[in-house]
Amino acid sequence: MIKIGIDAMGGDFAPEVAVEGAVMALKKIGKDSRIVLFGDKERILELLKKHKCSADNFDIVATTEVIEMHDHPAKAFASKKDSSMTVGFNYLKEGKIDGFASAGSTGAMMVGSQMVIKTIDGVIRPVISTFIPIIKNKRGILLDVGLNVDAKPEVLAQYGLMGSIYAEAVLGIKQPRVALLNIGEEDTKGNAQSKAAFELLKADKNINFVGNCESSYIFTGKYCDVVVSDGFVGNVILKMAEALYRINDRLNPFKPWLLKLLRPILEPICGKLYWHMNFWNSMNYESVGGTIVIGVNAPVMIGHGGSSAKAICSMILTMERNIESRVCDKMREALKNIKYATEE
Repeated sequence: MIKIGIDAMGGDFAPEVAVEGAVMALKKIGKDSRIVLFGDKERILELLKKHKCSADNFDIVATTEVIEMHDHPAKAFASKKDSSMTVGFNYLKEGKIDGFASAGSTGAMMVGSQMVIKTIDGVIRPVISTFIPIIKNKRGILLDVGLNVDAKPEVLAQYGLMGSIYAEAVLGIKQPRVALLNIGEEDTKGNAQSKAAFELLKADKNINFVGNCESSYIFTGKYCDVVVSDGFVGNVILKMAEALYRINDRLNPFKPWLLKLLRPILEPICGKLYWHMNFWNSMNYESVGGTIVIGVNAPVMIGHGGSSAKAICSMILTMERNIESRVCDKMREALKNIKYATEE
């Protein structure tokens, strides 16, 4: 039995959207999966009743506190011991759930990831990553997207290995192609940080490093499956993609539900047009649900603060795939015999 922990109190519109998203996910998760909701039990039960969904479909862990977005992450995590997030992380540490996800405070989620679950031995720094849409209904990975805005070359090099392991375990890509995001494809391009990272990545025989990649190729899949960058640049790319999606969504008459309905007609007749429209729809963060924390000892996922019910549903499904892939076990095994210089 897979147990997926969800912070029902995390996010701008919690617990309403968290519960609604969990109800939506019931129809899509596997028969051996179970959703565990952490939060105000009375309110959760009221919302389940509103959605005409039996509480027997979930495990509910009652908590009395909430870590708010304006709270200091570390102080709130330490002082609010009965918060939905703190209790959720403790359940994950004790093995009572197999993964934990929240649309609450990113800072508090990282505190829980690093202080409670802790980083995998050998990991210099954990990283948050996101799936990137690639034409022809494929996906790649971009990391980091905002955690470590200043990353040393050895940290970037390890991102390449962790991203490679993740892409193979979760996306099923054999020998994923890893590239370093840069201002040009030539080996000598970039600043001192990227040049040093390039040499480290090139020397690592554990990954399929294909060199530098310009941002114009990120979504094509032509050169790589895994894109490595520091958190500053990665976050800029991520937010630009989100903005482009919103602009396209206003102009695109083919909404996701309509595109799905018309797929049997559109794809055989005009495959490229269908792929084009589906590519833009897949750029919506709601289709993934959030960012994945890579490099800690158990699956953790951080949702967008403004997550909708659809985003929560997607977050649950993504978490289920993460748990099923046993990616954390594979990460530990891969790093067991590889020595990296730790940061001072």
